[in-house]
Amino acid sequence: MPKMKSNKGAAKRFKKTASGFKCKQSHTSHILTKKSTKRKRHLRGTNLVAASDVAQVHSMLPYA
Repeated sequence: MPKMKSNKGAAKRFKKTASGFKCKQSHTSHILTKKSTKRKRHLRGTNLVAASDVAQVHSMLPYA
């Protein structure tokens, strides 16, 4: 039986951690002038994928 393929878009966006998957926060790439400094500061860093979405991400990344 052949190997399963990973979803390459998901592989670039999610990384496996001990407690789930981490991902980058959205709304940080453009149209930043109308967003407040506080809002942009809180959008920095990474988040964990929501518990309701972990199974879907795991199915896209079978070897993660």
